[in-house]
Amino acid sequence: MKELFLALTGAGISAESGIPTFRGEGGLWKQFRPEELATPKAFAKDPKSVWEWYDWRRRIISKAEPNRAHLLLVELEQRLENFFIITQNVDGLHQKAGSKKVIELHGNIWRVRCLSCRAEYELYETPLKEIPPRCRYCGGLLRPAVVWFGESLPEDALTKSFELSQNCSLFLVIGTSGMVYPAGYLPFIAKQRGAKIVEINPERTAISDIADIVIREKATKGLEQFLAKMLNF
Repeated sequence: MKELFLALTGAGISAESGIPTFRGEGGLWKQFRPEELATPKAFAKDPKSVWEWYDWRRRIISKAEPNRAHLLLVELEQRLENFFIITQNVDGLHQKAGSKKVIELHGNIWRVRCLSCRAEYELYETPLKEIPPRCRYCGGLLRPAVVWFGESLPEDALTKSFELSQNCSLFLVIGTSGMVYPAGYLPFIAKQRGAKIVEINPERTAISDIADIVIREKATKGLEQFLAKMLNF
């Protein structure tokens, strides 16, 4: 069986493309925090405000381009037959960079789902002409096809992520705090099954104690250092 290589990416890899984390001190939008907007309850109460926030996010993300860290992961996929990315990000930058084997744990901000007919499709219009937007098929209310606070992760994505984590030999953890679950469990599962864990993050995280290699750099510089030393890039 061919060796399996895995990368888990978080907000840190997209930060180098100019995308803010939308959380913490810099994550305020008007008077709201993401935790107050990204919930089914908030959407049911005020879909217009929630969609105004997502429209603002989409406009920021639409101007962003993949950075060198994204491109290095594309190169890894091209060189390693069994290489997958599990991402907590919803910005679609891995796919925009050219990565094909991407599992999106938290959905994608460019996809929408109709609450009436359940249709799901990509909607790249930015800024949105109508807020909240309506379904192209039935006229029903659309919501972003992302995972909100209090919602379960997509079953297929989660099952595949656990399966890969149990069978990989090398697990890269890039730009994520490891504090958001169940994604935060994945490196621990891999470690228990004998994988080598490599953490690339400028700050100490919940993953640091189990990492075999810790590189205290941002995503691009850290990946460059690791690949130069370990894989002769």
